Amino acid sequence: MQSAEIESKLAAERRARLTAERLLAQKQEELYAANQKLSRHAFTLSDQIVEQRHAAEELKDENFQVRSDLRRAEQRLWTSFETIEDGFAVFDASRRLVLANPAYVSIFDGLEDVAPGIGYAELLRLCAEEGIIDTEGLSRQDWCAQMEMRWNGAQIEPAVVRLWNGFSIKLVERRGEDGDIVSLCLNITDTIKREQELTLARTRAEAANRAKSAFLANMSHELRTPMNGVVAMSELLNESALDEEQALYVETIRKSGEALLVIINDVLDYSKMEAEKLQLHPAPFDLERLMHDVVMLTKPTAQEKSVDLMLDYDIFLPSHFIGDQGRLRQVMTNLLGNAVKFTLEGHVLIRVIGMPPEDGTQEIIVSIEDTGIGIAPEMIDHIFGEFNQAEDERNRAFEGTGLGLAITKQLIDLMGGEIWVDSEIGEGSCFSFRIALPLDAADGEPPLSVSSELRRVLIVEEGELNRSILERQLAPLGVSVALATSAEEALSYLDAHPDVDAVLTDLVMPGLSGSELARRVRDRVGGPPVILLSSAMLGQLTAEDRNLFEVTLNKPVMRADLYAALNTLAQRNKVLKLTDPITEDADPPAGAEVISMIPASPPPAPDPVVEPGPFVSARAAKVAREATPASFVSAKATQKAPDLPKVPVAPHDGTMDPDPVQETDAPVEAPAPRDVAPAEAEVPLRKTSVLAAEDNKTNQLVFRKMVKGLNIDLRFANNGEEAVAAFEEERPDMIFMDISMPKMDGMEATQQIRAREAELGLPPVPICALTAHAMDGDAERILAAGLDHYLTKPLKKTEIHTRIEAQVPAGRLPLIEER
Repeated sequence: MQSAEIESKLAAERRARLTAERLLAQKQEELYAANQKLSRHAFTLSDQIVEQRHAAEELKDENFQVRSDLRRAEQRLWTSFETIEDGFAVFDASRRLVLANPAYVSIFDGLEDVAPGIGYAELLRLCAEEGIIDTEGLSRQDWCAQMEMRWNGAQIEPAVVRLWNGFSIKLVERRGEDGDIVSLCLNITDTIKREQELTLARTRAEAANRAKSAFLANMSHELRTPMNGVVAMSELLNESALDEEQALYVETIRKSGEALLVIINDVLDYSKMEAEKLQLHPAPFDLERLMHDVVMLTKPTAQEKSVDLMLDYDIFLPSHFIGDQGRLRQVMTNLLGNAVKFTLEGHVLIRVIGMPPEDGTQEIIVSIEDTGIGIAPEMIDHIFGEFNQAEDERNRAFEGTGLGLAITKQLIDLMGGEIWVDSEIGEGSCFSFRIALPLDAADGEPPLSVSSELRRVLIVEEGELNRSILERQLAPLGVSVALATSAEEALSYLDAHPDVDAVLTDLVMPGLSGSELARRVRDRVGGPPVILLSSAMLGQLTAEDRNLFEVTLNKPVMRADLYAALNTLAQRNKVLKLTDPITEDADPPAGAEVISMIPASPPPAPDPVVEPGPFVSARAAKVAREATPASFVSAKATQKAPDLPKVPVAPHDGTMDPDPVQETDAPVEAPAPRDVAPAEAEVPLRKTSVLAAEDNKTNQLVFRKMVKGLNIDLRFANNGEEAVAAFEEERPDMIFMDISMPKMDGMEATQQIRAREAELGLPPVPICALTAHAMDGDAERILAAGLDHYLTKPLKKTEIHTRIEAQVPAGRLPLIEER
């Protein structure tokens, strides 16, 4: 029993020992695992500590670098503040100085109190009391209060103060988010000085510009005053009894005077170009007549050089447009004048063509072709510059400033057009420009046409260009055109074609001349009428030669003139075919309607029959004066039927009169006067009284001659004072007032007259300015002085007559007495 218990206890102890050993082994394993895990964790912590230590070291190094960089940046910034000449300061939110650079401190002239910590108000007080600042008339307290008030706003406005030494300081301050204020003091003394210098320079430049404008205006006035005598006297001379050649000479004088005015205007235009004040003044005008007038003006120069001038105006292109006629004439005069100047032989041709119109506007292309010396390719791009010319050995013989083409380009650009040039050395040049002009809606002229009785026309012309131009003017209208290059060829053609209705011939041709051709055609039975188209002076023809031609026309001839001459001949031929043949000595049959041409030397025109009235217009007077235009000459028709009715014929060819009048038997209607007196008025009628204030004796003579045919009482005043005195004495019906006069000018005289009228309650007398001032703005300035109208010298007779006509009051005698 006892042993069993012992064994049992030993077995239990063994079991307990085994269990404890197993438990111990398990715990050892767990402890080992824990130790392994703790070891790994320790290693991890150690690595992290090492990394953090390295990071801390790097951060420490970076922090040190940043601090070093910051110190260097601060040092640099401060060094910059100390170096700049402008003052720099910082104030805290309580307006106390935190820091300031030496330039800022130097403003206070070494005051020891100016240091960090001083208040802004104290700084202002020191500036005022120590005389550092010029308060510009304000008291010290007011100035300090004003400066402190600036800082009270949300935004501080800049201010300029003047120091005792004359320096000017501009204060620019800005408030920060924390209330600090940064103040910058800019030394603007040099800037103000430069502004003052610029202001002075601008004042001087404006004064110089005004002086230049005044000089140009004065030169324009001084040149226009004698030109008024030249142009106006030539116009009056042209109205006297002159033969055709004399009339051409007089007209050349007049147009040359007008060309001189163009040169004067060129100087003014160039000045306006510099000031960009060049303006256009559009008005209705006749483009074909303008081209013709420019050609006729240049024709004498071309004839001296034996250079042919030709005009090819598109037959389907209208002639009436709206534009600045004066500026376009200036363009054409410049271009055509250059073409003739640089052409030693050959021809100059003007071509005018048009594109189909759109919206009432016609695009026109004008080309001026010459056979001159040409332009080098490298100069073409510079030819339109100011004072530029193609300078080489070929053109040094030609004078000129090179200003005309520059003005021409400016004018074309101003018209919205384009100008260009094509040229070849030794072959010639072609200047072309394109512009768009509105059609004149008020143009009531019928389309150009040729009588259906005119079936075949023979053109005898040596020059191929002239032949082709005439052919293009006739063929599209249904006329069969035959061409001949000589009189001999023409006679051969007439032998084979006796049905020719008219012959157009030149005067000078190889072989037989145009006169000999006309003589041989006239000797033929039933020979066609011969029309002379010649570039030569028609006045050089003998009376015998002149009688050989039915009509004589100057080349280039306008379409209307050519067609009118042909239509007149066709109508006469039609009438003659309906009657018996008329011999040189036979009287016309009774009842035959014979159409007479204009005689070569017309007898004095009878006085025109006018309706009673205060005035008959200048146009009516011109009709009476020019009842027989010199363009159409027929001695044969005069001998056959000297007293028969006239057929309306074309106006003059354009060389004599820019405003031709169609011949008519219709009564002339006078314009309505200002206040027509009733017929039954019992008050006796008196002449219209006209006062002309003009200091220049030549201009007085011109004015007197221009109104010589009017039934008026004319009185002259030599200056403005005499004009005012004359107004007080007789109360004229109207006054013509010159502007530039001694003692008292026209504007001051007008103002005194207007003041006197207002004082006495009188109606204003019409006052028209007669002046040589032609600058832009002159008209507005003159009219603003109280004048009613404005006429520029050189004066034109029609304009003066029209102005007088419009101002005739009631109770006056007619301006043209009845006879």
